[in-house]
Amino acid sequence: MTSPSAAPPWWRNRRYLPWLVQGVVALAVGVVVAFLLTNLLLNLTARGLLLSWSWLGQPAGFDLAETILPFDASLPYWRALLAGLVNTLRVVIAGLVGATVLGTLIGTASFSSNGLLRGLARVYVEVIRNIPLLLQLIFWYFVVFLALPNGTDAIQLPGLVLAKSGLFLGDPQLVNGVWQAPLRFTVEFGALLTGLVVYTAAFIAEVVRGGIASVPKGQWEAASSLGFAPLLTLRRIVLPQALRVIVPGLNSQYISLAKNSSLAVACGFTDLYSVSETTLNQTGRAVEVMLILLGSYLVIDLVISALMNGLNGLVQLKER
Repeated sequence: MTSPSAAPPWWRNRRYLPWLVQGVVALAVGVVVAFLLTNLLLNLTARGLLLSWSWLGQPAGFDLAETILPFDASLPYWRALLAGLVNTLRVVIAGLVGATVLGTLIGTASFSSNGLLRGLARVYVEVIRNIPLLLQLIFWYFVVFLALPNGTDAIQLPGLVLAKSGLFLGDPQLVNGVWQAPLRFTVEFGALLTGLVVYTAAFIAEVVRGGIASVPKGQWEAASSLGFAPLLTLRRIVLPQALRVIVPGLNSQYISLAKNSSLAVACGFTDLYSVSETTLNQTGRAVEVMLILLGSYLVIDLVISALMNGLNGLVQLKER
């Protein structure tokens, strides 16, 4: 009769080994973080710059060129930062919608039966993806939007006027040579939004193209045999199946757009980064301002990721 084999020691037990490794890694990370924080506090103490947030309640002393929140120089710094954050969220949300629509159109155009349309879609993707976003923003702002005419020479359409002074919507009126309307978007906002949409759409187009290509050809053939038009096949049959491949890829592109919005300084748009930079120059609170800036973008990216992960769970095929 053979005796049962002795149990291995705890440090070799496969039930405890993963926990042991994770514990060691967590301890090492904690030690590194504690060292960095201690070093930071020592350096700040030596320079008399201990973390302080009382300056947030002081009057900002500067105006914002564009904000949808009421703001003037007498309001505190936290209100200026909040106004900048709202501007950032405004351009990010509008950019996500615009880039998704344009990217989807270009991505589906890659499967068009029209050779010219397919070629134009390919050229768009290759050209736009290989030009730095900063250069594109400078082009849209200085070459396109600032070159628009003003006054009576502005581009006038029913209910819309596009001029050097901005985009006016809702029955624009020319008063003393100045366009006025219930809704106005500045050229800074327009240049930033256009640049982000055009640039991000090129990457989204590739994500959409890859998702459509993942759907078996038999789906197209079956729909064709049933008399479905190509566009109807794409909308009703192919795209719903391609979403499980498209959505994960969109997540990273959406996060990239949110981070790229910090390049608004190239267009003179008053976003969170721009307001933070002015605040830092006036207060000298570099660490606190950077923490606010980093934390804000981190929260925006985490919210986008959480929403996209939830959407990804909805579009995935469920086993029965």
